[in-house]
Amino acid sequence: MRLVFLGTGAGVPSKQRNVSAIALEMLQELGSIWLFDCGEATQHQILHTNIRPGKIEKIFITHLHGDHIYGLPGFLSSRSFQGGVSPLTIYGPKGIKEFIETSLRVSGSNLSYPLIFEEVFEGLIEDNDRYQVVAKKLDHGVTSFGYQLIEKDKPGQLQPERLIKAGIKPGPIFQKIKENNTVILDNGDVLLRDNYIGPNKPGRKITILGDTKYIPEHSHFVNNSDVLVHEATFAGDSEELAQRYHHSTTIQAAILARDSSVGRLILTHISSRYQKEQQDELLFEARSIFNNTDVAYDLFEIDIPAKE
Repeated sequence: MRLVFLGTGAGVPSKQRNVSAIALEMLQELGSIWLFDCGEATQHQILHTNIRPGKIEKIFITHLHGDHIYGLPGFLSSRSFQGGVSPLTIYGPKGIKEFIETSLRVSGSNLSYPLIFEEVFEGLIEDNDRYQVVAKKLDHGVTSFGYQLIEKDKPGQLQPERLIKAGIKPGPIFQKIKENNTVILDNGDVLLRDNYIGPNKPGRKITILGDTKYIPEHSHFVNNSDVLVHEATFAGDSEELAQRYHHSTTIQAAILARDSSVGRLILTHISSRYQKEQQDELLFEARSIFNNTDVAYDLFEIDIPAKE
């Protein structure tokens, strides 16, 4: 898995930061890419990466403020122009379907692929044999959600020494045992796979919050995330501003990470009032609370390796 930060600014684009969009690449795991928010000019940002729009199969919209959705009509149209044919599912608060359908209709845009809309409510929004996606309602003055991808545990590695000790010679039978819960040998013996594999490999947990005030109770939701992506619109000395505009500060995000046993914190949605030379100050104050913190910048990437 890899996170690619396509836009990391708050409110309006600036010379240093475009507005919100994050890609979660899962090409090895699922053969697809998920997009979280799609602010203005997201498709331009994608041109600076190896991301292929046709591989983006799901878009999760946190809320309906323009800096998180104005890039959708252009991206969807470009995906069609570039030969996209696979369905694309868009998750978001009530109103996202109307916004997209109106934009496409008024502009006379016809897509070459089907759009599927899923109106989001708090709770489990997707569940299959590989992962779960859970939505959490935040506090931003408008309906705003955080999304959490929970990768399910994977079977442990086959233990060849156990099989050899049981008198089974190496060969295709090893692969058969690995892929099946039970295997019947030629002599009629029944082997249970669980007796010959190691402990399950724990799945990863990635939490991406939309715009929100600092809410200590969010700790229950983000707890034990391998990566937490949290907005940090304001510096630590602007808590009053953050409260007034339903946003968070660097220090508040760091406190949440510290109190929630998070593995790594990535700060994004940075106000344009903070110029490049002030980025180190934002990072320093967050790291004073939670050391494993980074401040994202446009096209910043992080790998999220599988657990052993």
